[in-house]
Amino acid sequence: MDVVLIAPEIATNTGNIIRLCANTGAALHLVEPLGFTLQDRLLRRAGLDYHEYVKVAVHSDLAACVAALHNTATGPRRWFALSSAARNRYDSVEFAVDDVIVFGAERSGLTPAQLDELPGAMALRIPMRPDNRSLNLANAVAVVVYEAWRQHDFEGGTHGSTTSETPAGPTFDR
Repeated sequence: MDVVLIAPEIATNTGNIIRLCANTGAALHLVEPLGFTLQDRLLRRAGLDYHEYVKVAVHSDLAACVAALHNTATGPRRWFALSSAARNRYDSVEFAVDDVIVFGAERSGLTPAQLDELPGAMALRIPMRPDNRSLNLANAVAVVVYEAWRQHDFEGGTHGSTTSETPAGPTFDR
């Protein structure tokens, strides 16, 4: 599974998502502009020493990210975009291991133009109480990633159906 953050603004959120991806086996893709640098102390502190256990790629724009992730050896990948305006709930989907899950910036979410750039993306929402805008970005990513991983019996995890393997690291691809 690949997680894409478009124009993330808060270093600690991204650091927490790095830690989440390291613990679930997801790859993380950051789409510029970033609201921080990859050397930001808050990013490093929130991600602790997990940077070496997750592949983090930085893309200059959304088109470059889509081009990098669009296909696998078996064909086009499925794209899911999280939006508070979506009709489909995140838990109504049967996730595949090569799905791409996209989240927008903390303040603005995904714009209509960004949604249009995602190849055939299905928009998903996380249910919330009425009159609330959104969850914290790191929390939203955790909710969806853990649901997708749960559907695959936490494969590769310490309590999943297979043994855990430590991926090679540390990398920040640019």
